[in-house]
Amino acid sequence: MSAPSLTVTRGGNTARVTIILIALAAILLAATPWLFGVGGSGRAVALLVYILLAVMWNALAGFAGLVSIGQTLFFGVAAYTTIRLADAGLDPYLAILVSIALGAGLGWVTSLFMLSLRDGEFAIGMWVLSSLAHLCVNLDPLIQGETGTSLISLNKYAFETRSALTLWLALAITIATFILLVALLRSRTGAAITAIRDNEAGAKSIGVNVTRTKRIVFVLAATGTAAAGALWLASASNFQPRAFFGVHWTAYMLFMVLVGGLGRIEGAIIGAVLFFLIETYFGAYGAWYLVGLGTAAVMFALLLPKGLWGWIGPRLPGEAIPTGYIVKKTEN
Repeated sequence: MSAPSLTVTRGGNTARVTIILIALAAILLAATPWLFGVGGSGRAVALLVYILLAVMWNALAGFAGLVSIGQTLFFGVAAYTTIRLADAGLDPYLAILVSIALGAGLGWVTSLFMLSLRDGEFAIGMWVLSSLAHLCVNLDPLIQGETGTSLISLNKYAFETRSALTLWLALAITIATFILLVALLRSRTGAAITAIRDNEAGAKSIGVNVTRTKRIVFVLAATGTAAAGALWLASASNFQPRAFFGVHWTAYMLFMVLVGGLGRIEGAIIGAVLFFLIETYFGAYGAWYLVGLGTAAVMFALLLPKGLWGWIGPRLPGEAIPTGYIVKKTEN
């Protein structure tokens, strides 16, 4: 009997089908202004923002093991920065891009002292920073406390034009962020990220630079979350600090990732789509809507602890979004 051989693969037919589906979804979203009008464009932006938030929080908690309940720091600061830059005369869409870059810078600065904290200390520390930022923004005379202000400079664009531009910018940023994250996870740094999540002490013992690796993921998550905040502002056109720094955004991120599947990009996307559908059809029910979200999260935790993708993934013939290698044993 011949000895078995090992075949190492990455991707496959399932991944190819996934690429086709993502491409078709992107085309449909890009055509939304013509197919569904201004209202459809606004809802499409909301979906893309939810996907960004879910994928970025999942990258932070599911891959790097950094559970943060204060990502609203980057979400809110990016929206505030966009308002400030636009008020200073910068084109609102250019202000969005600058705010995203500043969000990345804020993420890097924050990582210098936050990554020394562990577990609960890190989570609470991020929440404290977000709360401090919220208080500081309230002190700005332009914002007028919780009264807020509007992104008035968007009015120079026709309503239909700015709705389409916001959607296309959101789509481009989401695709770029998705590609960057997948490329990162498929690289040597991605292997280091997985090693740190599974056993930080063991990863350090084999030469992995733990702090540097965590910083890369942290800054990427900060950048994506900042993009989501700036895009949400462009879609809503109104900035009220409580609406951007509120803890409800953290609850949404947790719901999307835990229901979809922690540690899987596919899970984060499915969770975001599910949350979008729930919000679309049940969001008008107010407090009962939030009760329903909480109940659904508890039910998933009890019945599907690995989330929807934890149930769907093993039933597929291959990985939908492969970030590692698949080793198969074959007989010669």
